[in-house]
Amino acid sequence: MADIEYRISPPLGDIMLNRLLSLVWPAHDDREFERVLARSLVYVGAFDEETLVGFVNVAWDGGLHAFLLDPTVAPNYQRRGIGTEMVRLAAKAVADDGVEWLHVDYLPSLEPFYTRCGFEPTRGGLMKIEPVG
Repeated sequence: MADIEYRISPPLGDIMLNRLLSLVWPAHDDREFERVLARSLVYVGAFDEETLVGFVNVAWDGGLHAFLLDPTVAPNYQRRGIGTEMVRLAAKAVADDGVEWLHVDYLPSLEPFYTRCGFEPTRGGLMKIEPVG
């Protein structure tokens, strides 16, 4: 296996992203990403040659707060520091854009990963929005 190459906001197609997300998230439904990525402050892709093996997205409020979304590493590449490196690179990139706070929501089982990435646990909430009508 070649060295992993990290790319900041590279061109990514729907097929590439959906393939990766389907490997990690069994309930993933294929979707279009053009609109999502166009509104991202930054995203990071991890590549083994031209194969996308990791992805993390950062959305933001247009000011001081950004939100880490969809950190994903292909199963055969997990536990090699790829996720941690993608988060580090994303945090550096948004800091360069003036962001002061990077938020993330996660399940309790993922706390060790996020602690290694430098996050401090905080209380948060989540609301599933149902379509009206």
